[in-house]
Amino acid sequence: MQALLLVDIQNDFLPGGALAVPEGDAIVPVANRLFPAFDLVVATQDWHPPDHLSFASRHFGKSAGDTVELDGLPQILWPDHCVQHTPGAEFAAALNRDGIVHVVRKGTDRRIDSYSGFFDNGRRKSTGLADLLRREGADSVALLGLATDYCVKFTALDAVREEFETTLVIDGCRGVNLHAGDADAAVEDMRSAGVRIVTSDEILSE
Repeated sequence: MQALLLVDIQNDFLPGGALAVPEGDAIVPVANRLFPAFDLVVATQDWHPPDHLSFASRHFGKSAGDTVELDGLPQILWPDHCVQHTPGAEFAAALNRDGIVHVVRKGTDRRIDSYSGFFDNGRRKSTGLADLLRREGADSVALLGLATDYCVKFTALDAVREEFETTLVIDGCRGVNLHAGDADAAVEDMRSAGVRIVTSDEILSE
C-alpha cells in the first residue's frame, strides 16, 4: 500500500506566515485532489516550543539565515515559527484535514531541529513515523509539502533509508531557496537517492 505523506502544510509556511515559502499556498489544492487516490494520508506538523534554539531570536546578535552550532550540529537560524498551540502552527485552513488519518509532530525538542518527518536532524530520536506507516501496511510513500529544500527533502531521503519506495509529487512542493537554485538541487539530491519524481496528474492516472 502507498501512503500519501503531507509535509508541514502549515500557516507559518504560507504567504503571510512567519516563515513564508513563496507560492506555498499553491500546493494545497494539489494535496486535496490527491486524497481520494490513497487509503492512508499522514501529515507531519512542525511543533516547536516557544524557546526552540533554531529561532534566531534565541541567539544574541544573530539573524534569520545565519548558521550556528546547535547540539553539535550546524543549524540555520529561522524566524520564530510553528510554535505549539499558535495559529501559525495549524494546518492550512483550505487543507482537507478530515482526510488526514494520522499527524506526526516534530521539532518538539528545543535543543535540536527536525527537518525530516522520520528523525531529528542528528537522527538521534525517531518520530515514530516509520513504525506508524509499517503498522498501517504501507510499503511506499508519495510525498509533497513545504519546503522542497528542507523538510520535504530530508523526509524523502529518510523514507528511502527506511526502505520505503518513495515518490515526490513535484507540483505539490515549493522551496525556500535561501540560495538561488536550492530547491532544484534538492530535487536532484532526491532523484539521485532513488526517489521517483512525478506530477500529481501522473499519480492520478496510474
